[in-house]
Amino acid sequence: MKLKKQVTVCGGAIFCVAVFSLYLMLDRVQHDPARRQNGGNFPRSQISVLQNRIEQLEQLLEENHQIISHIKDSVLELTDTGAVSPSGHLPFRSANGSWVLPFDGRPTFLSVKPQDCQFALGRRSQTDLQMLDVYSLLSFDNVDGGVWKQGFEITYDPNEWDEEPLQVFVVPHSHNDPGWVKTFDKYYNDQTQHILNNMVVKLAEDPRRKFIWSEISFFAKWWESADVHKQEAMRKLILGGQVEMVTGGWVMTDEATAHYFAMIDQLIEGHQWLEQNLGVIPRSAWAVDPFGHSATMPYLLKRANLTSMLIQRIHYSIKKHFSATRSLEFMWRQAWDPESGTDMFCHMMPFYSYDVPHTCGPDPKICCQFDFKRLPGSRVNCPWKVPPRAITDANVAERATVLLDQYRKKSKLFRSKVLLVPLGDDFRYDKVQEWDQQYVNYQKLFDYMNSHPEMHVKAQFATLTDYFSALYKAKGVAQGMRPPDYPVLSGDFFAYADREDHYWSGYFTSRPFYKNLDRVLESHLRGAEILYSLAVSHARHAGVEGRYPTSDYSLLTDARRNVGLFQHHDAIAGTAKEIVVIDYGNRLLRALVGLKRVIINAAHFLVMKNKDVYRFYQTEPFLETDDRRATHDSLPQRTLIELESSPRYLVLFNPIEQERLCLVTVLVNSPRVRVLTEDGQTLPVQLSAQWVTAVEMNGEVYQASFMARLPALGLAVFHLYDSADSPMTLRSDTLLRIPGRAQSIRSSDPLPVRSQMSDSQPFYIQTQSLTLGFSGTTGLLESIRRKDDPQEVRVQIQFFTYGTRPSKDKSGAYLFIPDGNAKPYSQREAPVVRVLEGPLFAEVVTYFQHFQQTVRIHNVPGVDGLSLDITTMVDIRDQNNKELAMRLVTDIQSGDTFYTDLNGFQIQQRRYFQKLPIQGNFYPMPTMAYIQDSQYRLTLHAAQALGVTSLASGQLEVILDRRLMQDDNRGLGQGLKDNKRTANRFRLLLERRSNGAKMADSRTVNFPSLLSHMTSAILNHDVLALPVLPRKHGVPPIRTFAPLASTVPCDFHLLNLRSIQSSDAHSPSPHTALLLHRLGLDCGLEAQNPGFNCTTTQGQLSVSGLFRGLDVHLLQPMSLSLMHSQPPLTNDSYVNLEPMEISAYKLKLC
Repeated sequence: MKLKKQVTVCGGAIFCVAVFSLYLMLDRVQHDPARRQNGGNFPRSQISVLQNRIEQLEQLLEENHQIISHIKDSVLELTDTGAVSPSGHLPFRSANGSWVLPFDGRPTFLSVKPQDCQFALGRRSQTDLQMLDVYSLLSFDNVDGGVWKQGFEITYDPNEWDEEPLQVFVVPHSHNDPGWVKTFDKYYNDQTQHILNNMVVKLAEDPRRKFIWSEISFFAKWWESADVHKQEAMRKLILGGQVEMVTGGWVMTDEATAHYFAMIDQLIEGHQWLEQNLGVIPRSAWAVDPFGHSATMPYLLKRANLTSMLIQRIHYSIKKHFSATRSLEFMWRQAWDPESGTDMFCHMMPFYSYDVPHTCGPDPKICCQFDFKRLPGSRVNCPWKVPPRAITDANVAERATVLLDQYRKKSKLFRSKVLLVPLGDDFRYDKVQEWDQQYVNYQKLFDYMNSHPEMHVKAQFATLTDYFSALYKAKGVAQGMRPPDYPVLSGDFFAYADREDHYWSGYFTSRPFYKNLDRVLESHLRGAEILYSLAVSHARHAGVEGRYPTSDYSLLTDARRNVGLFQHHDAIAGTAKEIVVIDYGNRLLRALVGLKRVIINAAHFLVMKNKDVYRFYQTEPFLETDDRRATHDSLPQRTLIELESSPRYLVLFNPIEQERLCLVTVLVNSPRVRVLTEDGQTLPVQLSAQWVTAVEMNGEVYQASFMARLPALGLAVFHLYDSADSPMTLRSDTLLRIPGRAQSIRSSDPLPVRSQMSDSQPFYIQTQSLTLGFSGTTGLLESIRRKDDPQEVRVQIQFFTYGTRPSKDKSGAYLFIPDGNAKPYSQREAPVVRVLEGPLFAEVVTYFQHFQQTVRIHNVPGVDGLSLDITTMVDIRDQNNKELAMRLVTDIQSGDTFYTDLNGFQIQQRRYFQKLPIQGNFYPMPTMAYIQDSQYRLTLHAAQALGVTSLASGQLEVILDRRLMQDDNRGLGQGLKDNKRTANRFRLLLERRSNGAKMADSRTVNFPSLLSHMTSAILNHDVLALPVLPRKHGVPPIRTFAPLASTVPCDFHLLNLRSIQSSDAHSPSPHTALLLHRLGLDCGLEAQNPGFNCTTTQGQLSVSGLFRGLDVHLLQPMSLSLMHSQPPLTNDSYVNLEPMEISAYKLKLC
């Protein structure tokens, strides 16, 4: 009877919602200020206005229909399962033993428009070169090619250039690592400042001299210390075209383990610095040292309006193949682009290295003779035993002929008679002498060549853009356009091997502690940017801008630059010396502390009910941070909330752009905890112990977990009490499975613990969504069953170790050279296993000697409850030359195919090739990897970049940490021995393919599902729990802050809301950069209720109506790094994005 009454009430509610929604729609069409014409400064006819409003009404009617049908489905689902709490409030156990939570009265729906699914099914990119096909084609042999060991003999007809002379562009450069074997500051003091000081003097001596510079982090440091005369001299050289800023990023970013948020952010930081200080706009990109290249990079450069790019570190077999087919220059197209909108012109350097011996032509013995820094008497010599000779009138003819022969041979590998010849190496030109040695000798060679028409060559110093411009001109196309007959390529260039079987796949995992810390920093930076922008805009709107600490902008600048610095290809890669790693770590910790301050200061202002009483005191913070790190290399310690009978307020920050229904855990000092929502509703709490060891708990600290619904990008307020009357606080049920004889377990009174001897029988934990099976012996995961699937799916977690080769070359920071197949991890004693169950979550914790693994499932509707939360705490500090791997073994029929992400931006299909060694089959996994068949997809989501592979059908394997005792001969001079106790965090998501949704085996373009995208977002953007500090005179009234007036389509990701700097780098301008990414979706997997209202809009978003309480006074499309602008949008403030598109806009919010 009671159930019928509830159904009747819900049915009535549906009818009311329908009527009220129709009323709101009509009202909204007539009066919604968000849909008004923006400022009235555009002419539109009455008919078009009416037509537009009719279309809006039709769209709203369709949305309303979907809402009603989803509410009906929700009610029916509830009545079918009987999942309405009998008490109406308390969680209870259902007949099958799983906990049922009280229905929170907020039915949610998922409405993805069919048109938004078409992209993943549409026409593929039509390219001449698909890298997966190239891999299938190549034999990856290592035949001796003669003087060009990894290539072949090059011949030419001496008369080839009679009609069209060879144009040679020699590009002097100096590769400056912002940290590697020395720290950033030491490199600057010892070398970089001298390079830049010399540049100002030596280039001014001859207008024919040119130079390129890449790393703005170093250049900005030099600029700040240079006097006004040096600055003006440098500005003159740059504006006069003698010095070119190439790429213009803060660093030359790593492309394997970096996340696209940080890759973009360091590009913006560099470009904004150039714009503010020099007014310079980079046109060409230069990446000679990243260890393999990602397809994400050309897309980001294209969106930033660069026209050409250069890459270098590519597998030697691919270089040889591309050289033989004259495909070293190509249009790099995104695999998901069916046309040519993402095409970026790319030049691949053909030889082993970017140093002088490997850049003038195929014979390093000869090219080394033209590196005039190596003249006899120098500290650097030629390994081929033939030193350079200074150019004189007596030898110039012979020397020029020898060099031209190399130039001609190199040019035979390309499709034009325009040749690029880099001239430089690491930290070159730091001595005045080298400037003279290189420029004077080369100028003599050029003068001789150019004055002898019979040589049919024109040689000169050049910048990178000089070369590309000459190439486009020779081919008769505009800058950045495809020259006739040049190939189009899609795919990426991992893994890199520079010789033999030396694959640079070790660094995909090296120093995972810092790879994880980097991702924490990125989430904090994004959260701080968004809250700061919103707080300053609201302060401006309320007229209290003067009281807000806008000076926090300098903390944002510091964090941007330190996170940017860490994207350098020897930083996040984990390939720097230990002392340099410590320097990076301290910079990251300083940035994190600063960002937490920005966040708590912004949150303080935004949750104040009455902004008039807001006061900021530097010495009296309003909020505490969620956690603290004692040192850069220690794990975070969560803040303890000391409860009292009067309320302690807790502010929860949700950094994602969708409403979030999730489990939140805080530490409290009392088991009598009671949690209330802002409007006084008591929430169920699961109370658990804080464990000190496998069998010992902390008697004074408790974990309180509760389910919270948080507004998108918002701050929600909760009240915590120490209350004797707390019936909604339910204790976790804990069982310790102990091998051998049962030990006596110390358990405190409020949290009893049972113990039993472990046995070989599998055991299970479950929620309403998932049932997990575990090995009785090891306590490791064995199976997953979803509630709507009768089939139990085998998903076994196993651990393995790799050694390194016993002789000759060994694994190191860069290289992975294993001693054969991995061996199963084993220890003498079976592990202690702790099984914890309760109404809100259940978990299994397994304690092995070198790692402890926690597998947790949340009993929460929606995204948070549909995947397994896995944390593997690794400590291999007592191991020598060992790498620890976690392997997932399933029955999924994935064959030799698996998928990994590139930079968290896109998915790349991979294939296991038997012709490659084990190390050649590993790939970077910044955020996810998956395997699939016609029934299931299993995705491992990661909160840190690691190396991943699939060595057999149904398997996924990740390297968790590596400890290596020797250098791998790539210049570092150290092994990897500074391991930390590291928490590797994952989410494991099992999805079932929809009936009738076929998986195309040949499809090389794949996308995550909407649920997978959301799972990655919640893993990488934790909720921040910020306790309000107790105050003598009480806490002023605070309330939840929900910044968005309308929902963001759930296939949109708000990448950043970044305050743009004023002319002073330490204060904000009135403008904000809004960066949006529209996600590509695979709709062929069964849709699950996400726990929030989720709709798609065919890529349309109303920005003017997006921010509650703020007006949008400017909405101007910009290039990705904010250097190029388009006319402001004046007519409707709607923006439209294609799937996968990243776009930037300049806003003025007030």
